[in-house]
Amino acid sequence: MNKELVEKIKANPDYQKLVKTRTAFSIKLTIAMLVVYFSFILTIAFNPSALGTPLSSDTVTSIGIPIGIAIIVFAFVLTGIYTRRANGEFDDLSNKIKQAIKED
Repeated sequence: MNKELVEKIKANPDYQKLVKTRTAFSIKLTIAMLVVYFSFILTIAFNPSALGTPLSSDTVTSIGIPIGIAIIVFAFVLTGIYTRRANGEFDDLSNKIKQAIKED
């Protein structure tokens, strides 16, 4: 790819919008995942009895197991949310940028 083409793409307002929007969205999802994950880890570190509480009096499964599974499911949900937006809005912007570059 030559430098003129790269500069033309970087100067495109749709490209700048794509980069800004995608970065902001990624950061939000990353922060959400980190907050959930580190809350779980810090709870294990500083209050292990909270997650060690049995689900009921006649079971050995603690409340930490379903919470851990929920964290894994949450990660999959965030991945799905990102993928849905990437395949919609972000792909539309990418195609718009490609079309604008072809026309020039």
